[in-house]
Parts: sequence; C-alpha cells; structure tokens
Amino acid sequence: MNKRLGFVGIVIEDRRKSAPQVNDILTEFGEIIIGRMGIPYHERHCSVITVIVDATTNEVGGLTGKLGAIEGVSVKSAMSKS
Repeated sequence: MNKRLGFVGIVIEDRRKSAPQVNDILTEFGEIIIGRMGIPYHERHCSVITVIVDATTNEVGGLTGKLGAIEGVSVKSAMSKS
C-alpha cells in the first residue's frame, strides 16, 4: 500500500480522564506522525488535537480505531488522494 499525507482530528471531552490513553496511543503510532498540535480549551474543559500523518489507510484506520474506542474521545481523519 502507498503512504499518503493526511490528518487526524481528535476532540477529548475530559482531559483528565482520557488524555493519558490518547497520548499512549499516539506514542504507539509515532512512526507515522509528522507533527502534532494540541490546544486545551479551558472554558469547555476539553482539548483538541490535530495530528499530521504520512501513512497507509490501514495505519490511519488502526490509529483512529484505537482512539475512537476511548470513552469521551471523538476522531475524524482525512487523507490526500495520492
């Protein structure tokens, strides 16, 4: 499979509860991550993370699947066409 450029958007509803699990998974998939930006939104007690990846669709599916299985975490991704 060919690697493609893409991003994964992550919303964490309860930082104290879910952030450690999210960080563990991102570390596990560190070889496909090019960059990451995380912004805590204190007024809503949540965080938003954007991760830039260079990966196959299977690798991104594995990452988003694990993240999406965490309670209080929402995930969306998009990949380049080529």
